[in-house]
Amino acid sequence: MPVLTESVKEMKGYKLHLVKTEKYKTNTIVWKMKAPLTKEDVTLRALLPHVLQSSSSKYPTTTELRSYLDGLYGTTLYVDLAKKGEYQIMSFSIEVANEKFLSDPTPLLEKAMEFLAEILLNPNIQNNNFQTETVEKEKKTLKQRIQSVFDDKMRYSNLRLVEEMFGMEPYSLHVNGKMEDVDSITSENLYQFYQRALKEDELDLYVIGDVDENKVEQIAGKLFQFEQRTPKVISNYEKKNIQTVHVVKEEQDIKQGKLNIGYRTNVVYGDSDYFALQIFNGIFGGFSHSKLFINVREKASLAYYAASRMESHKGIMMVMSGIDFNHYDQAVGIIKEQMEAMKKGDFTDEELEQTKAVIDNQLLETIDTSRGIVEVLYHNVVSHVNISLDQWLGDMKKVTKEDIVAVANKIEMDTIYFLTGMGVEQK
Repeated sequence: MPVLTESVKEMKGYKLHLVKTEKYKTNTIVWKMKAPLTKEDVTLRALLPHVLQSSSSKYPTTTELRSYLDGLYGTTLYVDLAKKGEYQIMSFSIEVANEKFLSDPTPLLEKAMEFLAEILLNPNIQNNNFQTETVEKEKKTLKQRIQSVFDDKMRYSNLRLVEEMFGMEPYSLHVNGKMEDVDSITSENLYQFYQRALKEDELDLYVIGDVDENKVEQIAGKLFQFEQRTPKVISNYEKKNIQTVHVVKEEQDIKQGKLNIGYRTNVVYGDSDYFALQIFNGIFGGFSHSKLFINVREKASLAYYAASRMESHKGIMMVMSGIDFNHYDQAVGIIKEQMEAMKKGDFTDEELEQTKAVIDNQLLETIDTSRGIVEVLYHNVVSHVNISLDQWLGDMKKVTKEDIVAVANKIEMDTIYFLTGMGVEQK
């Protein structure tokens, strides 16, 4: 029996994804809008979902809107932005109680879908533009979100690594956009962008829960109708010929150094060796039993933290560590040694099996939540492939030591970024 069954239906201008499951007492509705990252649109797209969720034509104030949700048995609305490969994605998520478990006959799922249609399609408009007061308020909040990355040195150093590694490529853009572009956004140009996004974005609606699939399709077909479009498809990954490793050292008034290293994996989601790469990352730096954690943090006591993570759609892996300023050379040396060990197959069968078990467990934990199910399934939309969860779990189990060594030897160090203290000499 499959771990998870998804049915996908072509609707008017979007796809409807249904996952029928009796696991939850709530139903989850997630609307996703995806488009290529561009410097012209990145900040507009970062602002738009927050403006849409703050009020609508029917609920012209945030208080009225939230009050209506509270009346629907505490239904929640949540918006989010993500960057996957060269795409920027807006998500609108609603979680609503399943009426099957209530004595109240109110059709809650239908009401929640109507509410989603209200905030997406009937925004709070004045003179054919968004309400200026709402836009200005959300612009201030967006500036705070952008500033918070600069204040958090762990996130800042990751941002700077990506900027240095990708230069003028769209992937260098931060998901929340650029501070210097916020002020130029007006209620007029944001409304024009909103209209364009509804016409051009790739649109996907997910409904997860113990639902009647025919009824959901009928409700969605009535509420959501868009012009047919051919979504813009871009190549997330390009092979880059690395001649020398790009090294950047930046000084700030900080107490702990941040060492971030970017690698090109030359493997993306959907490739035959993607699963081997996942297990490679787990052994190398993804978990507390990984080589980076044990050798850089535990044995050498060089790092306050040391880990690696992958960006599955861009074909990159990033190592992040917090170190004393004068441990730079030592830390870089030990990280390089761990990579060489992986390329030579210097890891045990026990490490391999432990990592497979942890990843297996992590994936099953992820799909234990309805939002987690959506995030796992949405990988297929981003990469235009179709990998079922059963295939994912099955192919992971089949990965051999030789597969991991082969994928390790595709990985190349690209950029080292080090955020250090003022006037500190590295040793």
